[in-house]
Amino acid sequence: MVARSGDCRNGGRPVKTRKEIDALSRKLDGLLPVDLSNVAFLCIGTDRSTGDSLGPLVGRYLKRRGIPRVFGTLQDPCHAQNLQEHLDSLQGKFVLAIDSCLGRSTSVGRIDIGEGPLQPGAGVGKELSEAGDAHIKGIVNVGGFMEYFVLQNTRLALVDDMATAIGRAICGVFRRQSQSAMAEAAVGLEGR
Repeated sequence: MVARSGDCRNGGRPVKTRKEIDALSRKLDGLLPVDLSNVAFLCIGTDRSTGDSLGPLVGRYLKRRGIPRVFGTLQDPCHAQNLQEHLDSLQGKFVLAIDSCLGRSTSVGRIDIGEGPLQPGAGVGKELSEAGDAHIKGIVNVGGFMEYFVLQNTRLALVDDMATAIGRAICGVFRRQSQSAMAEAAVGLEGR
C-alpha cells in the first residue's frame, strides 16, 4: 500500500531540508510507474490567484529543470477553461495531477500525495472533470468561507515554498531513476 499523504510541515514551517524533500520524493516513487517515459505532469491552477498558483509554479519549476511532459506553467496555465482539452490530449499517459486546495487551519502548508484523481475546483464550488491517475495536493489556506477571497489573499511565500518542495521531490524521482539506469548499464558492461 502506498502512503496516502506526505506532510509538508515540520514544526509549523514548510519543508526545505534535503531529508524532508527526499521523504516526499520517495512517496512519489511508490506512486509513479518505474518507467517515467509515459508520465505526464498536469499542473493545475492560474497565475491570477495567489492561492491557485501552486500548480503553475510547480510546472515552471519542472520545465526549467528539463522535466519532460509538463502541462501547466505560469506562462501557459492549465485552468478551468482548458482543463478538458489537456485531459483529452493526455489519454494513454499516466497523469500526475498537481493542484492547490483549501483545508483546515491545522493543515495549511501540508502536501498530500495519493493514488487516484483529484477534483479541480471543488474548493470553490466548480464542477470540473477529475484529473490524474495519482495526485499531489498542496493545502494553501483555510477553506469553508469566502473561498475565492481566501485564495486571492493567500501568502505567495507559502505557495512558492510548497511549489519548490514539490518540484524538488519530482526531480528527485528522475534523478534516482537516472542513477539506477546508469548503474544497470554499468553492470551490463561488466558482464561482457
